[in-house]
Order: sequence, then C-alpha cells, then structure tokens
Amino acid sequence: MKQKTVVITGGNRGIGLSITEAFINAGYFVIVGARQELGLASRFGDQVSFVPTDVRDEAAHRQMVNVAIKKTGTLDLYINNAGFSEWRPIEKIDEKFFDELIGTNLKGAFWGCKAALSVMQDGGSIINISSIAGKRGSANNSAYCASKFGMNGLTQALAKEVGARGVRVNALCPVLIPTNGLIEALKGPFSPAKGDPEGFISKFATDNAALKRLPTGAEVAQMCVFLASEAASAITGQCINVDCGVFPQ
Repeated sequence: MKQKTVVITGGNRGIGLSITEAFINAGYFVIVGARQELGLASRFGDQVSFVPTDVRDEAAHRQMVNVAIKKTGTLDLYINNAGFSEWRPIEKIDEKFFDELIGTNLKGAFWGCKAALSVMQDGGSIINISSIAGKRGSANNSAYCASKFGMNGLTQALAKEVGARGVRVNALCPVLIPTNGLIEALKGPFSPAKGDPEGFISKFATDNAALKRLPTGAEVAQMCVFLASEAASAITGQCINVDCGVFPQ
C-alpha cells in the first residue's frame, strides 16, 4: 500500500503543528506549506516536506499538490489550517487589513480546496480549520467572523459539489485555544481580554465551557485524524465544534 499523504497549510506552529505531529504519528507523509520552516526538519526529519507558501497565492497550492504527487503518487487529504485573527472595530478596518485577513483565512482555503480537488480521487478528504466564530458573531470581530462564516459555507457547498466523486469535505470549529498566536491577538487594544489574555481565557473557560476547560491543539488534531479515517466515511458537509461545550448544538 502507498503511504498516505496530507498537505497542511500553516502546519509549522500552533494548532497546525499539533495537526502535523498527529498525522506523522498516524503514518502519513506530511507536506507543510507556510512562510517559514520554523524547525520542522530538525523535529520530524524526512517525515515532513516543507514548501515555502503564501496561501493567498493559488499557484502555491498547486505547487504543494504537485509535491504530494511527486513524493507518494497520491493526495489523500488537504487541511486548510493557515489563518490569523485580530480584533478590530469596523471603523478601524481598512482595505489592507481586510484583504490580508480575508485573503489568508478565506481565499487561502478556497485555493487550497481548488488545488486539492484537481487531483483528489475517490476516498479523498478536505478539512477546513474554521472557528466557533464561523457560527456566531462577536464584537470587534467582524472581519474574522466573516472569513470563518465563509469557510463554513465553502465547506458545505463543496461537500455537495464533490460528494458524487467520493470526496468528503468537512470543517472543524474550535473555540479559543491558547496558542502563541491567540495570546498575541488577545493583547491587541480591541480584544475582549482588556490587557490580560491569560485571565480572560481562564474566565472564559469557567463561565462558558460545559467541561470548564478549553480544548487543546492536540484534541483538534485527533479530530482531524478521525475525520480523515474510514471510521468517518459517512461524514461530509459538517462544521463540527471542538469547544468543550461552549456552543452546544
């Protein structure tokens, strides 16, 4: 049997790094697309191939797909994980910020799906890492919420479009996960943390999560592994919360 192959955008840090590690442990060959390598080779050796990538560029996604085919002859899974968040009230959002956020979070996922579907065969799968912000709005977060609502819509539409080919498309919607990127975003002047990211996250978990804690990157990663597996063969078009019960549905 050929080794399964996954492309993971933004798989070099935060939740993405947890996803990379989980798929290496699951026996996949992993291709990571990101702007910086950040020590992937020293950590994982030849189990990972790094491709310098700006996810806003459609050609970059095609390049990653080509690397997958060259390495193993197949592309089994494409995970659109790259993205960022920053709280800003709408009067502080200019075209540059809007284009960067929507371009990275939504256009990046769109091009990733398009490139993956150009080669993906029966049994292939796409997973979009969305957010609970793709299901409910919050103050000073309009651009980010719009990008994630868009990602969920993309997921649902493509699941209908390519299901007859035997390709599944799903999204995961984590709640706040205290990665370095989130902590930095919460330090911003318009975030709900008001200068205390750690205190805000702790109180948010206590006040909002049914389990009185928030999920880890590793838990998001394990859900990705499940969704990519035969055990999830009947699941497509779903935007699944990974939120310790913050937003029961």
